[in-house]
Amino acid sequence: MAQIIENNAGKGGGGKRKPKKHSTAIDMTPMVDLMCLLITFFMLTTAFSKPKVMEIVLPEKDVDTTKTKSPPVDKKRAVTIILAENDIVYYYEGLAKPDSLPALIKTDYSKDGIRKFLLKRNKPLFDKIIELKEKIKKGELVLPKDSVSSELKKLKNDDHVGPIVLIKAADNIKYKNFVDIIDEMAITNIARYAVVDLNALELKMLELAPK
Repeated sequence: MAQIIENNAGKGGGGKRKPKKHSTAIDMTPMVDLMCLLITFFMLTTAFSKPKVMEIVLPEKDVDTTKTKSPPVDKKRAVTIILAENDIVYYYEGLAKPDSLPALIKTDYSKDGIRKFLLKRNKPLFDKIIELKEKIKKGELVLPKDSVSSELKKLKNDDHVGPIVLIKAADNIKYKNFVDIIDEMAITNIARYAVVDLNALELKMLELAPK
């Protein structure tokens, strides 16, 4: 609030009357109070964005892996992705056997690389998910947020034709490579994938793979 202070010096004297001098002072107290109230208001009402995290299901610590048997993987649906040094990605379809080693196909992390291959293999499920999202976006299907997640999960659980991706990492790869391939799983809506170790056959295949 502004305040005007009058200077009465010289008033009442018998000499020549001097003009009045005014000085101003601004009281900042109301503005400071208002700022404090606004800061408190925004702190209490602001919704902070949730951090984006990557969900990975890890095996239990106490399980004896020597006694547990891995679930069988359908040969027709199996796709193995091997992450190698220098941002190289190899993949092959089916399962490797000692008498018929499949050739590794070299690609990369670009949209025309491993993503293009995964989209082609996962096209039926990918199209269903895109169709569902389009209906929700256009308002043709109204669902609560929790129900949307449930519908997407149900579509993935009901998928029996999409690829089962086995992700394997060679030595000396970057942590970024692993994050990138998990991102590709999310982008292409792969329903089933797992991170497993390389076996002896695949180590041999890596030696013969194109560099």
